[in-house]
Amino acid sequence: MKIGITCYPTYGGSGVVATELGMELAARGHDVHFISYSVPIRLNSMNERITFHEVEVATYPLFDHPPYTLALATKMLEVAEEVSLDLLHVHYAIPHSVSALLARMMAAPRRLPFITTLHGTDITLVGSDRSYLPITRFSIEQSDGVTAISNYLRDRTIREFEVRHPIEVIPNFVNCDLYKRAEDPALRHRWARNGEPILMHLSNFRPVKRITDCIEIFSLVREKMPAKLVMIGDGPDRGSAEYLVRKKKLSKDAFFLGKQDHVHEILGSADLFLLPSDSESFGLAALEAMACEVPVLATNVGGVPEVVTHGVDGYLFEPRDVETASRFAIEILTRSDRGRAMGQMARANARSRYCSNDIIPRYEAFYEKILRGVDAPALTAR
Repeated sequence: MKIGITCYPTYGGSGVVATELGMELAARGHDVHFISYSVPIRLNSMNERITFHEVEVATYPLFDHPPYTLALATKMLEVAEEVSLDLLHVHYAIPHSVSALLARMMAAPRRLPFITTLHGTDITLVGSDRSYLPITRFSIEQSDGVTAISNYLRDRTIREFEVRHPIEVIPNFVNCDLYKRAEDPALRHRWARNGEPILMHLSNFRPVKRITDCIEIFSLVREKMPAKLVMIGDGPDRGSAEYLVRKKKLSKDAFFLGKQDHVHEILGSADLFLLPSDSESFGLAALEAMACEVPVLATNVGGVPEVVTHGVDGYLFEPRDVETASRFAIEILTRSDRGRAMGQMARANARSRYCSNDIIPRYEAFYEKILRGVDAPALTAR
């Protein structure tokens, strides 16, 4: 198949999943065309089956903001006509599904179906804003196919948007051959020279991720035992987190690495992964850590309980309850095996449910079902 994929190229779950999906599809013999305003952050290798098409947005004094939605729709159509795309797969509803809808209309009478994958904040935050809700609901219902990354997100979309379009759950995934336990002695020595346990966090450092709670949890752990904290990523709350580290005099024990392309090479050196978010529609970073045999300490929100099993491969706690989280962390890290058995269970659960070898064929089957389908949904009023 020839597949056009559009995502946000920035450091976030939707872009990561879309990029990994494209690379996995290319490895399975499909031609993948990424269409976005810049190269996706995880797209670190190109081959004859992967092509990137940059969306160039003209700026004019008349516009306060460049009309990206229209430029994207035009580029989608250009790519579709140039390489004879079979379908478009857009990740994150706003504005990508709207652009894909416009491209499909412009391509008529040639059929150009599009699939929308819902990832989370496009529904829970952005899409539920009154100004965006009608167009988001419309573009979802006009999609030829719709998927969601968790049962939680599917149910919330149906409930809050009252969509009539069927939504198929295809969860996030991880390449289990790439994400595996591979401790790097040099890394561990750099951060924990005396063999201290390492707590780790990975995110885009947005407010919803509550990264300052990572610092609070770590501070409480440090009151009871030696430990180190490694923070991977960057974003608007990094400054607040670094300030809190200095305020609590933890600068020698906490390390901020910024954005990293090869996180699988780092996660395997952790003893415990922290995910204290206020909201998570799935928890991809937690899954990546689990595949690396790292137990997870995460909030009991959204789709996280579908990934982390409390007391088996990690622990769940209520948002902002840093005291309970720190007790769980200490309980794991003071075990005789420092949580290794729990980490091994985490990998076993990740392998049994979320390996790319099992999930990618589900996307392929969904594509084939859409391509066999009838004409695109009619543009009718609600």
